[in-house]
Amino acid sequence: MTAVLPEYYFRVRENGAAVFRVDTENRQRRIEMDQIAVLNIRNGEIKPQGDRVLSEADMKVIEEWMAERRALLAARDMDDIHRAVDHMNLTAQWAQSKATPEQLEEITDTLLLAMHDLRSVLVRKKADRLTKAGD
Repeated sequence: MTAVLPEYYFRVRENGAAVFRVDTENRQRRIEMDQIAVLNIRNGEIKPQGDRVLSEADMKVIEEWMAERRALLAARDMDDIHRAVDHMNLTAQWAQSKATPEQLEEITDTLLLAMHDLRSVLVRKKADRLTKAGD
C-alpha cells in the first residue's frame, strides 16, 4: 500500500511559508516539489513564484492553510500564556521555599520590574475594555 501525498506542501518560514505543488505523476515516479508561491501570514500577502499565475484552486488551498495556521499560532500563544502563569506560580513557590538569599538577590529586581510592567499593561488593557463596554 502506498501513501497518497498531498497536492501541496507548505514549508513554514518565520512569517509565513513557501508553497510547493507536489508532483509524483512523472516518468521517474520521483517526488518533485515545484515552488509556486511565498506567503506572509502576518499581512496576508501571497506572492506567486516567478511569473507564475496561481489558479483559484491554488488560492483556495493557500487561504485555507493560512486560516488554519493563524488559528494554530493563536492557540499556541494562549498555551504559552497559560504556561507563563504556571511558571509564575512555580517561581513564587521557589522564592518562598527553596531560593537562597543569593539567588533572590540575583533575580528580585528583574522579576519585580517584569511583573510591574506586566501589571501596568494588564491594568491599562482592562480599563480600556471597561471603558468600551460602558460606552
